[in-house]
Amino acid sequence: MTQPTMQQVAEAAGVSTALVSLVMRGAPNVSDKRRALVLKAVDELGYRPNVLARNLASRRTHTLGVVVNDLHNSFFAEMVDGIQTTAAANGYRILIGNGQHSRRGEADAIETLLQLRVDGLVLAGAVVTEGEMERAAKSAAVVAIGRTASSLEIDTVNCDESVGARLVIDHLVSLGHRRISHIDGGSGAGAATRRQGYEAWMREYGLGDCINTAGGDFSESGGYNAADELLTLHPRPTAIFAANDLSAAGALDRVEDAGLDVPSDLAIVGYDNTGLAAMHHLSLTTINQPRGEFGRIATELILQRLDDGRSTAVHHVVAPTLVVRRTSGPHVEASREGEVAS
Repeated sequence: MTQPTMQQVAEAAGVSTALVSLVMRGAPNVSDKRRALVLKAVDELGYRPNVLARNLASRRTHTLGVVVNDLHNSFFAEMVDGIQTTAAANGYRILIGNGQHSRRGEADAIETLLQLRVDGLVLAGAVVTEGEMERAAKSAAVVAIGRTASSLEIDTVNCDESVGARLVIDHLVSLGHRRISHIDGGSGAGAATRRQGYEAWMREYGLGDCINTAGGDFSESGGYNAADELLTLHPRPTAIFAANDLSAAGALDRVEDAGLDVPSDLAIVGYDNTGLAAMHHLSLTTINQPRGEFGRIATELILQRLDDGRSTAVHHVVAPTLVVRRTSGPHVEASREGEVAS
Protein backbone atom coordinates (compact mmCIF):
# COMPACT_ATOMS: atom_id res chain seq x y z
CA MET A 1 0.00 0.00 0.00
CA THR A 2 1.27 3.45 -0.89
CA GLN A 3 0.40 6.65 0.86
CA PRO A 4 -1.33 9.35 -1.22
CA THR A 5 0.82 12.41 -1.88
CA MET A 6 0.17 16.11 -1.59
CA GLN A 7 0.41 16.30 -5.38
CA GLN A 8 -2.46 13.80 -5.71
CA VAL A 9 -4.56 15.83 -3.26
CA ALA A 10 -3.88 18.98 -5.27
CA GLU A 11 -4.89 17.28 -8.54
CA ALA A 12 -8.09 15.87 -7.00
CA ALA A 13 -9.05 19.28 -5.59
CA GLY A 14 -7.97 21.22 -8.69
CA VAL A 15 -5.61 23.47 -6.75
CA SER A 16 -1.84 23.91 -6.34
CA THR A 17 0.30 21.92 -3.90
CA ALA A 18 1.15 25.21 -2.20
CA LEU A 19 -2.53 25.73 -1.41
CA VAL A 20 -2.82 22.19 -0.04
CA SER A 21 0.14 22.92 2.22
CA LEU A 22 -1.55 26.09 3.50
CA VAL A 23 -4.75 24.19 4.29
CA MET A 24 -2.91 21.39 6.09
CA ARG A 25 -1.08 23.95 8.23
CA GLY A 26 -4.38 25.65 9.09
CA ALA A 27 -3.35 28.93 7.48
CA PRO A 28 -6.14 31.55 7.64
CA ASN A 29 -5.59 33.14 4.20
CA VAL A 30 -7.51 30.47 2.24
CA SER A 31 -11.08 30.88 1.00
CA ASP A 32 -13.75 28.65 2.51
CA LYS A 33 -14.55 27.21 -0.93
CA ARG A 34 -10.97 26.15 -1.68
CA ARG A 35 -10.42 24.87 1.85
CA ALA A 36 -13.52 22.68 1.50
CA LEU A 37 -12.26 21.30 -1.85
CA VAL A 38 -8.90 20.38 -0.33
CA LEU A 39 -10.38 18.79 2.80
CA LYS A 40 -12.81 16.77 0.67
CA ALA A 41 -9.90 15.43 -1.40
CA VAL A 42 -7.90 14.70 1.75
CA ASP A 43 -10.80 12.71 3.18
CA GLU A 44 -11.46 10.74 -0.01
CA LEU A 45 -7.81 9.87 -0.61
CA GLY A 46 -6.96 9.21 3.05
CA TYR A 47 -4.05 11.64 2.89
CA ARG A 48 -1.92 12.32 5.98
CA PRO A 49 0.83 14.94 6.19
CA ASN A 50 4.39 13.60 6.23
CA VAL A 51 5.37 14.62 9.73
CA LEU A 52 8.87 13.17 9.39
CA ALA A 53 9.61 15.35 6.37
CA ARG A 54 8.29 18.41 8.17
CA ASN A 55 10.39 17.58 11.23
CA LEU A 56 13.55 17.28 9.15
CA ALA A 57 12.97 20.80 7.90
CA SER A 58 12.31 22.26 11.36
CA ARG A 59 14.87 20.11 13.27
CA ARG A 60 12.19 19.54 15.93
CA THR A 61 9.83 16.57 16.14
CA HIS A 62 7.47 18.09 18.73
CA THR A 63 7.51 14.65 20.32
CA LEU A 64 8.35 13.72 23.90
CA GLY A 65 9.52 10.27 24.95
CA VAL A 66 8.33 8.73 28.20
CA VAL A 67 10.14 5.76 29.72
CA VAL A 68 8.26 4.09 32.57
CA ASN A 69 9.88 1.52 34.83
CA ASP A 70 6.93 -0.89 34.88
CA LEU A 71 3.79 -0.72 32.72
CA HIS A 72 2.02 -3.09 35.13
CA ASN A 73 2.07 -0.43 37.86
CA SER A 74 -0.89 1.93 37.58
CA PHE A 75 1.18 4.62 39.31
CA PHE A 76 2.98 5.17 36.00
CA ALA A 77 -0.20 5.04 33.92
CA GLU A 78 -1.72 7.82 36.03
CA MET A 79 1.49 9.83 35.68
CA VAL A 80 1.43 9.45 31.89
CA ASP A 81 -2.05 11.00 31.87
CA GLY A 82 -0.57 14.21 33.27
CA ILE A 83 2.28 14.13 30.76
CA GLN A 84 0.03 13.55 27.77
CA THR A 85 -2.50 16.23 28.75
CA THR A 86 0.21 18.87 29.21
CA ALA A 87 2.11 17.83 26.08
CA ALA A 88 -1.01 17.93 23.90
CA ALA A 89 -1.95 21.36 25.22
CA ASN A 90 1.44 22.60 24.00
CA GLY A 91 1.40 20.92 20.59
CA TYR A 92 3.52 17.87 21.47
CA ARG A 93 2.87 14.16 21.01
CA ILE A 94 4.25 11.46 23.31
CA LEU A 95 5.86 8.07 22.68
CA ILE A 96 6.04 5.54 25.52
CA GLY A 97 8.78 3.03 26.24
CA ASN A 98 8.57 0.27 28.86
CA GLY A 99 11.67 -0.23 30.99
CA GLN A 100 10.45 -3.71 31.97
CA HIS A 101 11.55 -3.27 35.54
CA SER A 102 15.26 -3.39 34.62
CA ARG A 103 18.18 -1.10 33.92
CA ARG A 104 18.85 -2.82 30.59
CA GLY A 105 15.22 -2.49 29.54
CA GLU A 106 15.23 1.23 30.37
CA ALA A 107 18.51 1.82 28.53
CA ASP A 108 17.09 0.11 25.42
CA ALA A 109 13.87 2.15 25.60
CA ILE A 110 15.84 5.39 25.98
CA GLU A 111 18.03 4.56 22.98
CA THR A 112 15.00 3.72 20.83
CA LEU A 113 13.29 7.00 21.67
CA LEU A 114 16.45 9.00 21.02
CA GLN A 115 16.80 7.34 17.62
CA LEU A 116 13.25 8.50 16.90
CA ARG A 117 14.55 12.02 17.60
CA VAL A 118 12.30 12.94 20.52
CA ASP A 119 12.82 16.50 21.72
CA GLY A 120 12.58 15.56 25.39
CA LEU A 121 12.58 12.54 27.69
CA VAL A 122 10.62 11.91 30.88
CA LEU A 123 12.18 9.06 32.86
CA ALA A 124 9.61 7.83 35.38
CA GLY A 125 10.97 5.72 38.21
CA ALA A 126 14.21 5.16 36.31
CA VAL A 127 16.88 2.77 37.59
CA VAL A 128 19.51 3.62 34.96
CA THR A 129 22.63 5.36 36.24
CA GLU A 130 22.93 9.12 36.36
CA GLY A 131 25.71 8.81 33.77
CA GLU A 132 23.27 7.13 31.37
CA MET A 133 20.72 9.88 31.97
CA GLU A 134 23.38 12.53 31.38
CA ARG A 135 24.37 10.94 28.07
CA ALA A 136 20.72 11.03 26.99
CA ALA A 137 20.60 14.71 27.95
CA LYS A 138 23.16 15.47 25.23
CA SER A 139 20.46 14.65 22.66
CA ALA A 140 17.21 15.65 24.39
CA ALA A 141 15.92 17.57 27.40
CA VAL A 142 15.66 15.10 30.31
CA VAL A 143 13.50 15.08 33.43
CA ALA A 144 13.65 12.25 35.96
CA ILE A 145 10.62 11.56 38.16
CA GLY A 146 11.31 9.75 41.42
CA ARG A 147 15.09 10.13 41.14
CA THR A 148 17.63 12.59 42.41
CA ALA A 149 20.40 13.87 40.13
CA SER A 150 23.39 16.19 40.55
CA SER A 151 23.90 16.91 36.84
CA LEU A 152 23.07 20.39 35.57
CA GLU A 153 21.60 18.72 32.48
CA ILE A 154 18.89 16.80 34.33
CA ASP A 155 15.77 18.19 36.02
CA THR A 156 13.99 16.14 38.69
CA VAL A 157 10.53 15.86 40.21
CA ASN A 158 10.24 14.03 43.52
CA CYS A 159 7.99 13.39 46.48
CA ASP A 160 9.44 14.30 49.87
CA GLU A 161 10.01 10.66 50.88
CA SER A 162 11.11 11.47 54.42
CA VAL A 163 7.85 13.33 55.04
CA GLY A 164 5.91 10.44 53.52
CA ALA A 165 7.59 7.92 55.81
CA ARG A 166 6.99 10.16 58.81
CA LEU A 167 3.27 10.40 58.00
CA VAL A 168 3.05 6.60 57.98
CA ILE A 169 4.94 6.10 61.25
CA ASP A 170 3.08 8.97 62.97
CA HIS A 171 -0.23 7.40 61.94
CA LEU A 172 0.61 3.87 63.03
CA VAL A 173 2.18 4.93 66.33
CA SER A 174 -0.89 7.07 67.10
CA LEU A 175 -2.95 3.87 66.69
CA GLY A 176 -0.83 2.10 69.31
CA HIS A 177 1.49 0.15 67.04
CA ARG A 178 5.12 -0.45 67.96
CA ARG A 179 6.13 -3.56 66.01
CA ILE A 180 5.99 -1.85 62.63
CA SER A 181 7.80 -3.67 59.83
CA HIS A 182 8.71 -2.38 56.38
CA ILE A 183 8.47 -4.09 52.99
CA ASP A 184 11.29 -2.65 50.92
CA GLY A 185 11.12 -1.67 47.25
CA GLY A 186 14.46 -3.23 46.37
CA SER A 187 16.38 -1.29 43.74
CA GLY A 188 13.30 0.66 42.62
CA ALA A 189 13.39 4.45 42.44
CA GLY A 190 12.52 5.98 45.81
CA ALA A 191 12.86 2.67 47.68
CA ALA A 192 16.07 3.58 49.51
CA THR A 193 14.79 6.95 50.73
CA ARG A 194 11.50 5.42 51.93
CA ARG A 195 13.43 2.74 53.82
CA GLN A 196 15.74 5.35 55.34
CA GLY A 197 12.74 7.46 56.32
CA TYR A 198 11.08 4.45 57.97
CA GLU A 199 14.21 3.70 59.98
CA ALA A 200 14.79 7.33 60.97
CA TRP A 201 11.25 7.92 62.25
CA MET A 202 11.10 4.61 64.07
CA ARG A 203 14.23 5.68 65.96
CA GLU A 204 12.69 9.11 66.56
CA TYR A 205 9.87 7.35 68.42
CA GLY A 206 12.32 5.21 70.38
CA LEU A 207 11.39 2.13 68.37
CA GLY A 208 14.84 1.33 67.01
CA ASP A 209 14.64 -2.20 68.46
CA CYS A 210 11.45 -2.81 66.45
CA ILE A 211 12.94 -1.93 63.07
CA ASN A 212 12.60 -4.83 60.65
CA THR A 213 12.71 -4.78 56.86
CA ALA A 214 11.72 -7.54 54.45
CA GLY A 215 12.99 -7.43 50.89
CA GLY A 216 10.53 -6.62 48.12
CA ASP A 217 10.61 -5.24 44.60
CA PHE A 218 7.60 -2.91 44.18
CA SER A 219 5.47 -5.82 42.89
CA GLU A 220 2.47 -7.75 44.25
CA SER A 221 4.45 -10.99 44.34
CA GLY A 222 7.29 -9.22 46.13
CA GLY A 223 4.85 -7.90 48.72
CA TYR A 224 3.26 -11.34 49.15
CA ASN A 225 6.61 -13.06 49.70
CA ALA A 226 7.84 -10.33 52.05
CA ALA A 227 4.67 -10.59 54.14
CA ASP A 228 5.14 -14.37 54.26
CA GLU A 229 8.58 -13.74 55.75
CA LEU A 230 7.26 -11.23 58.28
CA LEU A 231 4.52 -13.57 59.47
CA THR A 232 7.17 -16.05 60.66
CA LEU A 233 8.54 -13.55 63.19
CA HIS A 234 7.88 -14.09 66.92
CA PRO A 235 6.33 -11.86 67.96
CA ARG A 236 4.97 -10.95 64.56
CA PRO A 237 4.52 -7.29 63.54
CA THR A 238 1.24 -5.57 64.26
CA ALA A 239 1.63 -3.24 61.27
CA ILE A 240 3.32 -3.23 57.87
CA PHE A 241 4.48 -0.18 55.94
CA ALA A 242 4.83 -1.29 52.31
CA ALA A 243 7.00 0.71 49.90
CA ASN A 244 4.21 1.00 47.31
CA ASP A 245 0.57 0.06 46.77
CA LEU A 246 1.34 -3.04 44.69
CA SER A 247 3.51 -4.42 47.49
CA ALA A 248 0.80 -3.56 50.00
CA ALA A 249 -1.82 -5.40 47.91
CA GLY A 250 0.41 -8.48 47.80
CA ALA A 251 0.97 -8.28 51.56
CA LEU A 252 -2.77 -7.97 52.14
CA ASP A 253 -3.34 -11.17 50.14
CA ARG A 254 -0.78 -13.09 52.22
CA VAL A 255 -2.10 -11.80 55.55
CA GLU A 256 -5.67 -12.72 54.66
CA ASP A 257 -4.53 -16.12 53.35
CA ALA A 258 -3.10 -16.68 56.84
CA GLY A 259 -6.57 -16.16 58.30
CA LEU A 260 -5.68 -12.84 59.91
CA ASP A 261 -7.95 -9.83 59.90
CA VAL A 262 -6.86 -6.47 58.52
CA PRO A 263 -6.64 -4.15 60.38
CA SER A 264 -7.52 -5.66 63.79
CA ASP A 265 -4.80 -8.35 63.64
CA LEU A 266 -2.36 -6.49 61.39
CA ALA A 267 -2.54 -3.01 59.86
CA ILE A 268 -1.17 -2.34 56.37
CA VAL A 269 -0.18 1.01 54.81
CA GLY A 270 0.96 1.48 51.23
CA TYR A 271 2.53 4.29 49.23
CA ASP A 272 1.39 6.09 46.02
CA ASN A 273 -2.43 6.26 46.35
CA THR A 274 -3.02 4.65 42.98
CA GLY A 275 -6.50 3.82 41.71
CA LEU A 276 -5.88 0.31 43.05
CA ALA A 277 -5.70 1.63 46.63
CA ALA A 278 -9.05 3.39 46.35
CA MET A 279 -10.95 0.31 45.16
CA HIS A 280 -13.71 -0.48 47.66
CA HIS A 281 -12.71 -4.10 48.34
CA LEU A 282 -9.08 -3.04 49.01
CA SER A 283 -9.58 0.39 50.64
CA LEU A 284 -5.87 0.78 51.35
CA THR A 285 -4.47 3.42 53.67
CA THR A 286 -1.61 4.96 51.73
CA ILE A 287 0.58 7.98 51.03
CA ASN A 288 -0.72 10.14 48.22
CA GLN A 289 1.73 11.17 45.52
CA PRO A 290 0.00 13.42 42.95
CA ARG A 291 0.79 11.31 39.90
CA GLY A 292 -0.85 13.55 37.34
CA GLU A 293 0.80 16.59 38.91
CA PHE A 294 4.19 14.90 38.61
CA GLY A 295 3.54 14.40 34.90
CA ARG A 296 2.43 17.99 34.41
CA ILE A 297 5.43 19.46 36.23
CA ALA A 298 7.90 17.20 34.38
CA THR A 299 6.47 18.16 30.99
CA GLU A 300 6.56 21.85 31.82
CA LEU A 301 10.21 21.54 32.87
CA ILE A 302 11.05 20.01 29.50
CA LEU A 303 9.20 22.76 27.65
CA GLN A 304 11.13 25.39 29.62
CA ARG A 305 14.39 23.94 28.34
CA LEU A 306 13.12 23.53 24.77
CA ASP A 307 11.19 26.77 24.33
CA ASP A 308 12.66 29.15 26.91
CA GLY A 309 16.30 28.07 26.72
CA ARG A 310 16.68 27.37 30.43
CA SER A 311 20.02 25.66 31.12
CA THR A 312 20.15 25.42 34.93
CA ALA A 313 18.77 22.33 36.64
CA VAL A 314 15.49 22.49 38.55
CA HIS A 315 14.68 20.02 41.33
CA HIS A 316 10.99 20.12 42.22
CA VAL A 317 9.87 18.46 45.48
CA VAL A 318 6.17 17.78 46.13
CA ALA A 319 4.77 17.29 49.65
CA PRO A 320 2.88 14.00 50.14
CA THR A 321 -0.30 13.50 52.20
CA LEU A 322 -1.74 10.57 54.12
CA VAL A 323 -5.00 9.01 52.93
CA VAL A 324 -6.61 6.92 55.68
CA ARG A 325 -8.81 4.01 54.62
CA ARG A 326 -9.87 0.61 55.94
CA THR A 327 -6.51 -1.22 56.22
CA SER A 328 -5.19 0.73 59.21
CA GLY A 329 -6.74 0.70 62.65
CA PRO A 330 -5.89 0.59 66.36
CA HIS A 331 -3.59 -2.13 67.62
CA VAL A 332 -6.00 -4.48 69.42
CA GLU A 333 -3.69 -5.31 72.34
CA ALA A 334 -2.94 -1.63 72.93
CA SER A 335 -6.67 -0.82 72.84
CA ARG A 336 -7.41 -3.50 75.40
CA GLU A 337 -4.64 -2.24 77.67
CA GLY A 338 -6.19 1.24 77.46
CA GLU A 339 -9.61 -0.14 78.39
CA VAL A 340 -8.18 -1.95 81.44
CA ALA A 341 -6.31 1.18 82.56
CA SER A 342 -9.47 3.29 82.34
